[in-house]
Amino acid sequence: MNDVQRLKAAIQENMEKAVVGKGEVIDLLLTALIAQGHVLLEDVPGLGKTTIVSALAKSIDCSFSRIQFTPDVLPGDITGYTMPNLTTGERSVVFGAVMAQVVLADEINRTSPKTQSALLEVMQENQLTIDGVSYPVPAPFMVLATQNPVSAIGTYPLPEAQLDRFLMKISLGYPTRAEEVEILQRHASGAPLASLQSVASAEQILAAIEARQNIVCASRVSDYIVSIAEATRSDERITLGVSPRGCLALMEACRAKALLDGREYVIPDDVQALCVPVLAHRLVLNKQKNLRQESESDILRSILRNLRVPGVS
Repeated sequence: MNDVQRLKAAIQENMEKAVVGKGEVIDLLLTALIAQGHVLLEDVPGLGKTTIVSALAKSIDCSFSRIQFTPDVLPGDITGYTMPNLTTGERSVVFGAVMAQVVLADEINRTSPKTQSALLEVMQENQLTIDGVSYPVPAPFMVLATQNPVSAIGTYPLPEAQLDRFLMKISLGYPTRAEEVEILQRHASGAPLASLQSVASAEQILAAIEARQNIVCASRVSDYIVSIAEATRSDERITLGVSPRGCLALMEACRAKALLDGREYVIPDDVQALCVPVLAHRLVLNKQKNLRQESESDILRSILRNLRVPGVS
């Protein structure tokens, strides 16, 4: 087991002290972290979206900030603003809540699109602009947003440009009966989240991110990724297919997964495993052509079934 695998195991074991039965979701979160991507967690209330984000933040020794999105939150609350000094007449910068390494954007779809768009620059370029001056955010930087389904009362759908900034969109799902019983038993003796301590440093995370750059993605695997994207663009059930940014996101996620799995190269299995969480939220469906009312995930899986899987030497 190499250093990155030991790091992954330590973080996962620590998070599982507070999170029950979500090993696959934890794997995806760690993959996104090493891929320098952001994650959108969407599901109904009460399934532990905020808990799993808090568990990740507590497991790594990084600065943490939580933004509770409500209709009255303003863009300046997120990015920051300048304030005049009444004594000197100079203006000083007051940074917003996004100036942290791990940012929880809680219930992001409960604020207006104008406020949501305040995250676009920082999520894409790892910097924020206040009164024309740009400031870098600390590294590593990751936004973990939660939202309830768009059909819920008092929510605003995220625009396509905002969705495209998220590396992955993940649903937690309901726990099994045994998992739910274990959740009750754990909380009967106190809140497990409160006792979590960090098991990884920011330097270790940055070292893993740097090691990702050495992971090889062979040309035939890159061609496989592009074939998936092209299939989404030509499918009549899809109005808006995967963009080149989506292809890059999938490749970097696959490189991160390969590193965490102890490999020096990407394999087609990585692409298949990450295709849905990385690409599904980037699609816009054609409701008139999608007569079976298939979901984005279902359509992507059907595309995967119909494409030839490349061999890797």
